[in-house]
Amino acid sequence: MATPLVPDTAPGAVTDGRAPARQKANGTAPVRTRPAPEPVPTLDPRLAYAQGAPLHGEPVARRTTRAVFRTVTGSAAQASQESEALAAAIQQPVNTGRQIAVSSIRGGAGKSTVAALTGLILAHYRNDPVVTVEADPALGTLPIRLGAESVRWTCADLAEVLDPSMRLTDVTGYLVPTDTGGWLLPGSQGMVGSSLDLAAYQTVMVALRRYFGATVVDCETLPAEVARTALSAAQARIVVVPATVEGLASTRSVLAWMAALPRSLLPGTVIALNQTTPDATLDIDKAKDYLRVGGADVVHLPYDRHLAAGGAIRLPLLAEHSKNGAARIAAEALTRAVRSGT
Repeated sequence: MATPLVPDTAPGAVTDGRAPARQKANGTAPVRTRPAPEPVPTLDPRLAYAQGAPLHGEPVARRTTRAVFRTVTGSAAQASQESEALAAAIQQPVNTGRQIAVSSIRGGAGKSTVAALTGLILAHYRNDPVVTVEADPALGTLPIRLGAESVRWTCADLAEVLDPSMRLTDVTGYLVPTDTGGWLLPGSQGMVGSSLDLAAYQTVMVALRRYFGATVVDCETLPAEVARTALSAAQARIVVVPATVEGLASTRSVLAWMAALPRSLLPGTVIALNQTTPDATLDIDKAKDYLRVGGADVVHLPYDRHLAAGGAIRLPLLAEHSKNGAARIAAEALTRAVRSGT
């Protein structure tokens, strides 16, 4: 079940370009605010027109063949049971806000895609609030992947106005709602040279844990400072690996570094093996065995035409195998976050 969106008339909603007004609990002077940044479109309108209609994740003939096969073999009940088990894992209760950091060892691995998928799926299934944070401010694609038409407040902006007296509706007044009922906190307004310092990131993450049952963080690629801090501080982490021989080889080095830390991060890590081409020759089972070290789990995210085309991710348009792969990533990461106990 999706988390209900906060209506524009809710306390703290931005309706006139100003920062959300907040009164202290005793009704005295309002908490300090700052002028709201001007909204900036996430995608140039000329590009929006050029993008074309989104594709379904797999051709209709393949979907039809699968449906017929399940009818003949009677495997539909098993598929339904597996989906229900994944949904139950994603919906498991949390005592305090759980934070999941998503990173990769290089650009182009599909890090922002996996972060967006994880945030969308958690928000779709969970009843408590879910937010996806962009901690990779250098021309990141997370707002586009989450379908945001424009961005205004960034992570660094929010760090300047956070106050302990704020309610959930105050905080969401600074965020961008997503289609599945979650929220987005952008890292930048798409400008070259934007940065997010470590202090601002830590301020925001400590505060968000009070309000959101689950927070997904799209980090910078390793070994950037914010990414290292995010991986260490989060209750679980997802490392996105391209399904190539080069991707596997370089990832083993990162896993060795994670295992050598004073508190090994591998038991709380899910490795997302991301297949971005339909013609990959990599043996997926052998690749999983190669990466499954130190307690880390490996989940395959198969090739999907909808994801490969770019643009906003629409869960109903995902191929069934990629939707299940994304749900497994989210379920495994949340389960490990809950088990961490921190």
